[in-house]
Amino acid sequence: MKQFVLLVLLLVLATIGKGQILTIKSKETGDLLELVTLYNVATGFAAISNAQGQVNITAFQEAPSIEVHRLGYQSVTLRYSDLEDQGYVLLLEPSILGLDEVVVSATRWKQTSYEVPVRIIQIDPEDITLQNPQTAADLLGVSGKVFIQKSQQGGGSPMIRGFATNRLLYAVDGVRMNTAIFRGGNLQNIISLDPFAIEQTEVLFGPGSILYGSDAIGGVMSFQTLTPQFTLSDTMLIKGKAAARFASANQERTAHFDINTGWKKWSATTSISSNTYGDLRMGSHGPEQYLNLYYVQRQDGADVVIDNPDPLVQRPSGYSQLNLMQKIRYAPGEKWDLQYGFHYSETSNYGRYDRHQRTRNGLPRYAEWNYGPQKWMMNNLNATYEGQAALYDHLLIRLAQQVFEESRISRDLNKDRRERRIESVDAYSVNLDLAKHFSGMCTFYYGFESVLDKVTSTGQDEDIRIGIISPGPARYPQSSWQSHAVYASLQIRPSASITLQGGVRYNQFQLGAAFDTTFYPFPFVQAELNKGALTGNAGIVWQPSENLILSASASTAFRAPNVDDMGKVFDSEPGAVVVPNPDLGPEYAYNADLGIARVFGNTLKLDLSAYYTHLKNALVRRNYSLNGLDSILYDGELSRVQAIQNAAVARVFGIQAGMEIKLSRQFRLAADLNYQDGEEELDDGIKSPSRHAAPLFGSAKLKYRTGKLSLQMGVLYQAERSHADLAQEEQGKIEIYALDANGNTYAPEWYTLNFHGMYKLNDFWVISAGMENLTDRRYRPYSSGISGAGRNFILSLRAEF
Repeated sequence: MKQFVLLVLLLVLATIGKGQILTIKSKETGDLLELVTLYNVATGFAAISNAQGQVNITAFQEAPSIEVHRLGYQSVTLRYSDLEDQGYVLLLEPSILGLDEVVVSATRWKQTSYEVPVRIIQIDPEDITLQNPQTAADLLGVSGKVFIQKSQQGGGSPMIRGFATNRLLYAVDGVRMNTAIFRGGNLQNIISLDPFAIEQTEVLFGPGSILYGSDAIGGVMSFQTLTPQFTLSDTMLIKGKAAARFASANQERTAHFDINTGWKKWSATTSISSNTYGDLRMGSHGPEQYLNLYYVQRQDGADVVIDNPDPLVQRPSGYSQLNLMQKIRYAPGEKWDLQYGFHYSETSNYGRYDRHQRTRNGLPRYAEWNYGPQKWMMNNLNATYEGQAALYDHLLIRLAQQVFEESRISRDLNKDRRERRIESVDAYSVNLDLAKHFSGMCTFYYGFESVLDKVTSTGQDEDIRIGIISPGPARYPQSSWQSHAVYASLQIRPSASITLQGGVRYNQFQLGAAFDTTFYPFPFVQAELNKGALTGNAGIVWQPSENLILSASASTAFRAPNVDDMGKVFDSEPGAVVVPNPDLGPEYAYNADLGIARVFGNTLKLDLSAYYTHLKNALVRRNYSLNGLDSILYDGELSRVQAIQNAAVARVFGIQAGMEIKLSRQFRLAADLNYQDGEEELDDGIKSPSRHAAPLFGSAKLKYRTGKLSLQMGVLYQAERSHADLAQEEQGKIEIYALDANGNTYAPEWYTLNFHGMYKLNDFWVISAGMENLTDRRYRPYSSGISGAGRNFILSLRAEF
């Protein structure tokens, strides 16, 4: 009898140790569903299904209710006993009209969108697979919610709510990608991310400085890369995909492979992508000013201007890229989750196409103007703890080290001197994020962040005729930039329909720069900065019914001066010299947001956001004094002293609207509209339209899905920006804009019609194809230096296992 009791006890313990497994499937197709989130609102605990559609739900046994969410499926709320009654198999109904997506970019912890008083959108991974974006910038652009500027094919600078570049923040696996040399001019760092390796993309619109610190003024773009998955059975989990893709407009040749191997406590994910892009071909119908009539080649030791045999082909614009990722995950127990990630990206040289279109005295100004290889490497180690403790229920420690390298290579036409400017940033960061739940109705989020950027900048001048390389002036001073911050945020639910949230962050930042007087006779050799910034936010979400959400928020954000701001000493002009200003303080943004989302039956969803942002203490160049002098002798010339100062203001307001209609079980229609208007103060104090407030833009998509087939017909569009409405600094850029009837620069309106289709041949093979810009429109997105692709045929073959 004792042996029998012992045997029963061992069996019970074995069952408990194994945990209860829930399997989740699509009710429509029967497919196993991964990335389904189960959420306990009372404790904030969340779990996600793996590639086998399985998730361990043992930790939910005491939950008063369990919310189940997946993008593209109807959310459900049930009890543990309900899952038990269903035999631990859950079927989800496809739906696009939910108001309760799960997001992480608001607090770093999983929340439902009805708990967040700001606008956050997710980009559907299935849409990404269907539309085949070539870069991470294209991934954002095809959503119709983020505007993308490009100076060259190897680029993509997002514009969000009238802000761009160093007034937006990029986060990869929770690590800030912004560095101390992020400039006010357009950036292309986002192309370092591999769309094939991105698991989830979120965009937080508006200020995000409470959590993300400096630069998060206009918005935050958060990218979560592939997460290694464990097996929940006795069989090793092997999952992956291989893909090949071709596109006609730039002769794209892309190959990708990733694989996940998972055991019960260990798992690993490997991803590799190789991309080759030829020169980009523009459309046949549009402004003649966009045509590429010539290019420069070096022949027999001389620069030769060659008539372009095909003016629709933009030369030089081709490049290649390699992306690698390796992740390892270990779960030493039920409460701890350890992950290590390695990322590496490198491009070839690629031409700055808009600079190649500049002329001087009737000839091309440059024989060469290229970006050197753009390199990015990140090592990221994070540890997550889930379990009740005195000070926290959730703890996340993240350590990261990144290396960025970029360079600029230029040479004037018929000149022998090639200038190469190389910048390298070593970035180190530590993040500690904690959350504590109280009685199910109150959650306290708090944490700490420390960032250190070390900037190394060098210059080389090469005489290409005799092959001698000599030192040249660097673009930036040798510098270090530090940021140390603490934050706290409180979320309260006084009732089931109301959520209140508020937070505060204090940030101390330091900058030290050492200037080289070898090439420029600066009257200074060092500059230092040590200032602080205090920001806060408050918001409310009211959900009077399951089909209606109203939200309002007020927030502040800041941007700390960085090395690029201090390094503008190299922008000196005849008769003026710019000196460092140790009294520089942060730019501050004050923002107000209103939002409403409503679902009508199971047919129509509407959402609308309105916002106003006032930027104060914006950094501009103004007259200054040095040691009491307003002018100093510089390079043999008496020059007016100037400095970057907190002296300007800017304002932006706008609306964002979205609509989704379920026409039938198979057909859906989705549309997005974005309007923004801005005004900024320039260096000379006059007012100008904001450069980064894009014209009206948006998208509309008709989607069809049934069984193994998905089809989509869509349009992307942009309204006209007249010459009078262009920013003052943009009006003279004849190399990137079209000319109106009066010969003035302007940005014409444009649209592209696009068709995409995907068919699942069997459980292994998936084929997708697309025809973009069907009317072969010749267009150029606002402020861009290169035209968009003409009629483009895409073919992709993917194997999933």
